[in-house]
Amino acid sequence: MMTSLRPRRSLLFVPAANARALEKSGGLAADALIYDLEDSAGPREKQAARDRLAAHLGADGFAGERIIRVNALDTQWGADDLRMAAKAGVDAVLLPKVETVETLRQAAKTLTEAGVPDSVKLWAMIETPLGILDVGDLAAAGSDTRVTALMVGPYDIALSTGIQPGPDRAELMPWIMQIMVAAKAYGMAVLDGPYANFRDEAGFAAECATGRRMGFDGKTLIHPSQIAAANTAYSPDPAAVTWAERIVETFAAPENADKGVLQIEGRMVERLHLKQAQILLAMRDAIAEREAAR
Repeated sequence: MMTSLRPRRSLLFVPAANARALEKSGGLAADALIYDLEDSAGPREKQAARDRLAAHLGADGFAGERIIRVNALDTQWGADDLRMAAKAGVDAVLLPKVETVETLRQAAKTLTEAGVPDSVKLWAMIETPLGILDVGDLAAAGSDTRVTALMVGPYDIALSTGIQPGPDRAELMPWIMQIMVAAKAYGMAVLDGPYANFRDEAGFAAECATGRRMGFDGKTLIHPSQIAAANTAYSPDPAAVTWAERIVETFAAPENADKGVLQIEGRMVERLHLKQAQILLAMRDAIAEREAAR
């Protein structure tokens, strides 16, 4: 199964409790907006934030992917959040602190019973020790529960384990890579967690570069100032695009139709490289389409 080639370079959390943030979000250059009903809204703000978000989504003109992060289903707000999200016409619902397959099944059942089309997906945040331990089972259940993306929650992982990560997050890497492998095994998108110090441009750029090398599809963000850097970091490199075009062009030649391996510019290139090149070029085109839609 292939991860959807929808650009997810930059995914900005937008606090639904903040009317001004909602108002400004429609014109941003992020590939996706994650409207947040969980961490950014205090207990007394939950109902108002939910109502404000429902009204906003009925009128907003954002052209990218729209996701709602609901409160956990075992809280007093989670079920109502999910019911609102089911009516909102968004692309996905992000479930926080997912630890069991039953949580995914419960959420998927709610959406199905509400008549929500299968095109509306579930995303799962993996941010607790239990979630990490069972991430393989959670990913394996994706095809039956609408789940198409896993998202790393590094700050909650650190909080729940007592780990104090350094700037390179080395202490978290074994667990982050468990999430990565589970997502890749089942063809899911996998998204990196946020970088809290939005004024540290160099640190943010370095974490984006590391995340890209690790195989993440994009970066979740906490501030609009991070959008441009994330879009740059997770866009195909121009030199890689040129090389991909060369691979596709060479394999497309009639004399190479049945060949499994070719020599191109002194390099041995196999058909698996052709597939990679086609994916890269498809992503380039998807990004161009996204940017044209702003």
